[in-house]
Amino acid sequence: MINFNGTIQSNTTQLTTDNRAFLYGDAVFETIKIADSKVLLLEEHYFRLMSSMRILRMQIPSNFTMEYFDEQLLLTAEANNCSESARVRITMFRNDGGLYLPQSREVSYSITAKSLASAKYILDENPYEVELYKDFFVTAQLLSTLKTTNKIINTVASIYAQENDFQNCLLINEKKNVVEAINGNLFMIKDNMLITPSLDEGCINGMIRKQLLKLTKKENYGLEVLEGTISPFDLQKADELFVTNVITGIQPITKYRKKVYKNFIATKLLQDLNESLNLV
Repeated sequence: MINFNGTIQSNTTQLTTDNRAFLYGDAVFETIKIADSKVLLLEEHYFRLMSSMRILRMQIPSNFTMEYFDEQLLLTAEANNCSESARVRITMFRNDGGLYLPQSREVSYSITAKSLASAKYILDENPYEVELYKDFFVTAQLLSTLKTTNKIINTVASIYAQENDFQNCLLINEKKNVVEAINGNLFMIKDNMLITPSLDEGCINGMIRKQLLKLTKKENYGLEVLEGTISPFDLQKADELFVTNVITGIQPITKYRKKVYKNFIATKLLQDLNESLNLV
């Protein structure tokens, strides 16, 4: 079942061939975790969505308050029998009409929900090998930090990873700096520093990225916290690498080329992340 503009409908509902998300990628989305029948990081998701819509000059519906947002997400999860633990996605797209120039700035939305195995974040210690993806670049600009439906680089990088038996790829920008993984932000532990690419590098303004930056600045991990740049050369000198997103929490990287990594800090961070979000 899907939620289309506040109405629960069959998941066979068809969008028109004039849909602007389909034609032009004229849409933004949020992937959200529901845990124990509550929307995780509700306020953060809501304000990121509102900010993205304003940047893309979409008209925000007058009734689309944070309370309404919360209600519609939970309603969709309930309709799909996954209120206890769910992956929910809301896609906001500009209404049909026009070519590159839209006829209207008004929007519609759809929400889908699928069950997750656990409300709590669980560390995956299976082998997780990554490689640089160098065929195409993420541009270091504001639009790259938004979760738009224009994710063709992530798509072809995912195919590359599958074809070459990697679990993920690391994306680079036009400056040849490492930006993020296909499905989340990148963190590196090196020389007692916790480093993640800054938003100026073009990485997604991720939910768990924000939480970990707050957590590591608040708690004493013995690490200097830095938002800066990561070069491909830095990867082989790192002690730990891990990927973060709101669905998996923290995914340790175990290998990049000939370098094998530990996951001591990632394990501790994941425990503290669960506690900070009341997922214990």
